[in-house]
Amino acid sequence: MRKKSLTFAVKTLCVNSATMGLELVLKWFGIGHGDEVIIPAYTYCATGNVVLRCEARPVFADINSGDFLINVNEIANKITRKTKVILPVDFAGLPCDYDEVNSLIRTKEIMKKFTPNTKNQADLGRILLLSDAAHSFGATYKGKKTGTLADITVFSFHAVKNLTTAEGGAIALNLPDPFNNYEVYNYLGVYALHGQTKDALVKSIEGGWKYDVIVPGMKANMTDILAAMGLVEIDRYEKDTLKKLEWVFKRYDSLFSHFPWAELPVYRSDNKSSSYHIYPLRIKDITESQRDEIIDKCHKDGIMVNVHFQPLPMFTAYAGTGFKLKDVPVSYEAYKREISLPVFYDISEKQIKAVATSVAHAVHTVIEQCA
Repeated sequence: MRKKSLTFAVKTLCVNSATMGLELVLKWFGIGHGDEVIIPAYTYCATGNVVLRCEARPVFADINSGDFLINVNEIANKITRKTKVILPVDFAGLPCDYDEVNSLIRTKEIMKKFTPNTKNQADLGRILLLSDAAHSFGATYKGKKTGTLADITVFSFHAVKNLTTAEGGAIALNLPDPFNNYEVYNYLGVYALHGQTKDALVKSIEGGWKYDVIVPGMKANMTDILAAMGLVEIDRYEKDTLKKLEWVFKRYDSLFSHFPWAELPVYRSDNKSSSYHIYPLRIKDITESQRDEIIDKCHKDGIMVNVHFQPLPMFTAYAGTGFKLKDVPVSYEAYKREISLPVFYDISEKQIKAVATSVAHAVHTVIEQCA
């Protein structure tokens, strides 16, 4: 009998990107043709692309109007007998409502709907909760760090992320009994290196050249040089990086809070704290074309604001999913009014004020033109 201290220990595998991490997990869980994976409509295309590449169907759930996060009631309404995975996204660094989602997938009604097709699915006996935490490394939910809130969590260390290895990601395994997270970690490590039972270092040892390929795997391992960069970054992450990014958010709050048209983002609550990755400012009562005009005016000032996500039903690649933009009205409403402001470690007080001045001038100009 396994000890719980071993079985429930979080084990983390570094990979070459969060995208490949998500796809590795879906393939390990046996996701394929005919399966459904519930994801928020408001996310990056990688979240949906990995589902399509597994030949499964992404099912789009709408988001909460206040915080951009997947709506738990929407999840409940989308679950069918084909649902195998729920894949929420911690947008901008703020964790989703994990207790609510975990409770939902364990209700008798939902458990009865679950129809396993593979041994791993049967062993779990319910829908897998796979967290896309690409934005939320270092965030907390009810006193717990992201990486411990779902069955499996995937992080991103891409060049634009708070903690970067230039390119990379990680899979945090937190599976319950009967899974052994160390065994799953070892299997995924093999899967991430073409299915080889030995890596280059082991094969270079005298007499160690012979190996097996146990699965037609992927090339998804993190390289040593990227890992070395990550070790430097992680050492200063909580005591330095997060504190600086929190300061940037608070400075934007102070500069925009007195404008009646400004809807400030939620990045802290009684039970959540963000990783301060994106500052998604929303402008009240504007159209999509007005938002685009505001961005254009800022760009002319040399201020590089943008729109972080477009709802996935807007893209050609998702035309065959059966979902339309009208099916996710809250996602569209958030998208059409959102402007992501620059957030990075070295941004200065002068640059923050320049961003605020440019955005405020652009908004006032556009609003006055339409008055």
